[in-house]
Amino acid sequence: MSGFHARREIATIFVAKFVRTFSYGYLGILLPLYLADLGLSASGVGASVTMTLVGSALLTWAVRAPAERFGIRAALLGLAVLTAIAAAMLLTTRNPYVVVLAAMLGNVAVGTGETGPFLSIEQVAIARMVGADTRTTALSVYNLLGYGAAALGAVTVGLGAPRTLFAGFLVAALVQAGAYALLGRLPLARSGPRQGARATPLIRRLAGLFALDSFAGGFVLQSLVAYFLHTRFALSLETLGQVFFVAQIFTAGSLLLAPRLARAWGLLPTMVVTHLVSNVFLIGIAFAPVAWLAVALLLANRLLSQIDVPTRQAYVMAVVPDREREAAATTTTLWRTSAQAVTPLLTGWLMQALAVSTPFLLGGGLKIVYDVLLYRTFKDVRPGDTT
Repeated sequence: MSGFHARREIATIFVAKFVRTFSYGYLGILLPLYLADLGLSASGVGASVTMTLVGSALLTWAVRAPAERFGIRAALLGLAVLTAIAAAMLLTTRNPYVVVLAAMLGNVAVGTGETGPFLSIEQVAIARMVGADTRTTALSVYNLLGYGAAALGAVTVGLGAPRTLFAGFLVAALVQAGAYALLGRLPLARSGPRQGARATPLIRRLAGLFALDSFAGGFVLQSLVAYFLHTRFALSLETLGQVFFVAQIFTAGSLLLAPRLARAWGLLPTMVVTHLVSNVFLIGIAFAPVAWLAVALLLANRLLSQIDVPTRQAYVMAVVPDREREAAATTTTLWRTSAQAVTPLLTGWLMQALAVSTPFLLGGGLKIVYDVLLYRTFKDVRPGDTT
């Protein structure tokens, strides 16, 4: 693919990423509060987040075969159509169970960052369009756009009624579909020597550790953090929107550091160090006696916690052969999403049975365990090409 065509295709994916995560930015805050207004308890809200993640995991599993058989463009178009159907469902019902079903079908992001089928397919497309020397930078820009758009979405959550915001979700889905329709024939996996016997165990070790991180992250998903701040400190929907707007801006800005840190330290140390420090701040939220301190610790966490996202994606794409990138991306994303789906249900119960701050202790503690295990397991594994 020529440089001009590669840049055009990447720009098209960036547009789809922006409009999709803009709507996720407000839906992740709106849906748990909306479901509570429709009559769900704290445990019911936790269960709804779990079911949303289950839907995301199923879509991630299901999209791999179509992507490999029919191509990335067809897979992304199909996912965009499902999103449009989900948005239409949200516009036409006030039944909480149908709302949850729509969130599952529409792959609504309930965490700080996006997971699921769009992410798994788009990162492979980007990895194939750019050289190894610019891969981390390209993925950093991709994620930066996502977090920046989510920040803008978060700040709009108090500006309209739920139906207005659901209509915006439908518009975003249609724009996504239009963007994917403009994609050309994306490059296929490059052929090469069969390395699956060596790469598959590597993918499984990565996926297992990423699952631990995601299981821990399920305790402190953005939707549940919003519920915590609303319940413990009585923060309004408008205030929550402003808090998460700033949090997403901090996250987006931090991604500008990822390529520079990766070049200076290497991909793995960048992932581990920044992530570990961020989890100390996460644990601190549990002990915050007042709202401003809880918010300050949250912002400190978000300033560092997602630097590992583009470096993790670049690391996965670099340590497996090109022909196995779909498998690596979908497997690691599937395991992450599946593991994350378990904990929100536990979180709702823990908030009711113990204390609303308990999830921050468990989530932060387990994430630190993940950081240590990740470094010990992969410190001697070097990417097959440059970052």
